[in-house]
Amino acid sequence: MQRTEWHAHAIARAVSVAGCAALVLALTGTGAQAHSPSHHPRDPARQTLGAGDGWASHGTGTTGGAAADAEHVYTVTDWAGFKAALADGGDAPKIIKVKGTLDAVSEGCEAFAAPGYDFDAYLDTYAPETWGLERDLSAEPDDSPEGLRRASAAAQDTAVKANIPSNTTVIGVGRNAGIKGAGLQIKGVHNVIVRNLTLESPVDCFPQWDPTDGSRGNWNSEYDTAVVHGSTHVWLDHNTFTDGEHPDSAAPTHFGMLYQQHDGELDIVKGADHVTASWNVFTEHDKTILIGNSDGESTAAGDRGKLKATFHHNLFSHLVERAPRVRFGQVDVYNNHFVADTGYSYSFGIGKESQLVAEHNAFTLPEGIGPSKILKRWNDSPLTAAHNLVNGERVDLIAAHNAELPGTPLRSGAGWTPTLRTAVHPARAVPVLVKYGAGAGRIR
Repeated sequence: MQRTEWHAHAIARAVSVAGCAALVLALTGTGAQAHSPSHHPRDPARQTLGAGDGWASHGTGTTGGAAADAEHVYTVTDWAGFKAALADGGDAPKIIKVKGTLDAVSEGCEAFAAPGYDFDAYLDTYAPETWGLERDLSAEPDDSPEGLRRASAAAQDTAVKANIPSNTTVIGVGRNAGIKGAGLQIKGVHNVIVRNLTLESPVDCFPQWDPTDGSRGNWNSEYDTAVVHGSTHVWLDHNTFTDGEHPDSAAPTHFGMLYQQHDGELDIVKGADHVTASWNVFTEHDKTILIGNSDGESTAAGDRGKLKATFHHNLFSHLVERAPRVRFGQVDVYNNHFVADTGYSYSFGIGKESQLVAEHNAFTLPEGIGPSKILKRWNDSPLTAAHNLVNGERVDLIAAHNAELPGTPLRSGAGWTPTLRTAVHPARAVPVLVKYGAGAGRIR
């Protein structure tokens, strides 16, 4: 069967199997708790995460700013207003409604450049044929091209990062709300909801050249679109994460390497815990989602027993890798649709002491890319992978990996069974459900 024929057939089967009720849930975008008024009042800004909806529903649940009084409900239309609303009222429950698109870099990269910074001078000074590849730039003085780059990067860092406090809901108004060029910092806080936003990845205006990174050197960038850092009970729902107007395909090369200006779309790190990501779109990106940022014992001590996250009914479209890459955490990935293209590397990264459960997902792979690429082993950590479809056919992902890569086999059995799930749909229903339900502008 040709791929186009399979896609049409899959949709027909999904409609037949899932039925009208499941399609309505997808279209309303509120999940299995759609009819529970305590969790889903008429105003989406006061909706809370339903009981049993992933790890963020564990224990106290996630309510964000649902209890905000009238003085702590804000409608913002620009980046400065957004940051002011975040800072107002401390950790008192607050709701911030985003109207239109907020641009954190509306004045362009030039607005952050330190006096005297010149990119051409930077390239001339650190070109491999003159600087070499044996020493990094850490010792460069403040008045050097690298020092001026550091100062410029610090100015951008202050401008584009926004710290979201505890007990906050940030929600887009209508179908066209978004934040562009910013890094949302959910850092050291508790009880946060982010919904209904198109989040265009921040562009690092001043990536650093590291001659010692790899055999040829590399450009390294900062700024994740959103980072959950040491925070608990976070719900990310009906957002669209995208590189937008600045895809990697449009980036130049310098010193023979891609001038990389993006980092991750979503990082969950440094002991973060109890996160649910539902009905989002993650698209057009390289390093997509990182759970646990290091194998080192200094961070492992704070990560063991934490980093618990759930991903369900998300679309992972035209990505390279890390959807997600996991260390340590008990991570439940079910009812997601993964659509790859020729730039695909892998979806699930199996890292140190990870406990991944990946079930009832659908994968659409292009011709020439087989299911053995879906899993990538970074460490010998058992996982559970069952009831997954690849191009409409049931595939044992672990067996496919091991058949292709017998020298680095994966073991079955994550050692735990997820219980915090809403309705679990058959994998064949997932593509159509996610198509009509996931992403910004789809909540009611």
